[in-house]
Amino acid sequence: MVSHASPARTGPDGSAEQKREARGVMRGRRRGASGPFRTLALAACLALLPAAALAQAFTVRSSEVEDIKRVYGTVEATVEVPARARISGTLEALSVDEGSFVQKGEVVAHVIDEKLSLQARALEAKIEAARSQVTKAQLDYQRAEELFKRGTVSKSNIDQLQTALTVAENTLKANEADRAVIEQQKAEGDVLAPTTGRVLEVPVTQGSVIMAGEVVAKVAADGFLLRIEVPERHARFMKVGDPVRLGADELGDDGNARAGEIVKIYPEITQGRVVADARVPGLGDFFVGERTQVLISVGTRQAIIIPLKYVTTRFGLDFVHLAREGSEPLDIVVQLGERHEIAGEMGREPGVEILTGLKAGDELVMP
Repeated sequence: MVSHASPARTGPDGSAEQKREARGVMRGRRRGASGPFRTLALAACLALLPAAALAQAFTVRSSEVEDIKRVYGTVEATVEVPARARISGTLEALSVDEGSFVQKGEVVAHVIDEKLSLQARALEAKIEAARSQVTKAQLDYQRAEELFKRGTVSKSNIDQLQTALTVAENTLKANEADRAVIEQQKAEGDVLAPTTGRVLEVPVTQGSVIMAGEVVAKVAADGFLLRIEVPERHARFMKVGDPVRLGADELGDDGNARAGEIVKIYPEITQGRVVADARVPGLGDFFVGERTQVLISVGTRQAIIIPLKYVTTRFGLDFVHLAREGSEPLDIVVQLGERHEIAGEMGREPGVEILTGLKAGDELVMP
């Protein structure tokens, strides 16, 4: 049996089969051209991914940091100067109280002694009598001089009257000097502030009887300081001039923790502790005897510090992402310590000390 094929349709430009083959070749060329471009674009994107991941990686290192210890300091007056009574008597007036601010020489109290007033009145009477005697002696001497010129009075009488006048004048001067002493004693009844500062204690009350030299008020001079007690194992690292900082609860006017320096270290160890004095500006608004937390440096130590941005917190736990070769990063629980400032790509950035969970050489990735 002979099969007859259908006649092929032809056009003016050739057979239909040839045209279909030509269109297929053209489509194949277009597909072949687009495939390599897609491959190159995908390869470029994949090449960028490791670089970006590498830029966000952080290698854990151990570095030397300042070893900060927290101790407690007590606010003390630098110098306590007592204001004492200079005479015995009754405290008639008391013009200051605990916490009052006084200037040097200001009257803080007044003491009176009734005996001084009686002595002053007695001296006034003696002075009046001495003045009368001086007046009488002057008149007698002048009259005797007139009579001596007439020859009715001898020279010896003139000498006696002159001596009596001199004695009367000296008696008047002595009584006036005694009166000045009484006035000075009465003026010493004013109790004066010995220095400029704040009154810490007033152990007496108005109307009480006090003796000469008794303390009427205690004034804190030359500001305030922190008296710090440090365990003796840390004392060998301390020296005058070392910086100190108050705890985070005690902020200055600028919002930062108040800072100062150690000004004195006492050489005696008492009950296993060394005492040091630190001067911190702005302690005037503390109470004397108040205890506050102080941060001091006791040397250096090795620590692991990482940027704070690599730490995440979930359910009350702190995590970091530990890079692993050939697999996904692993979440590791870490224990955080003190905050620090570390050098970053854009300058200083916040960091945190890792107490447990990491070791030097670990690779971290951003969460």
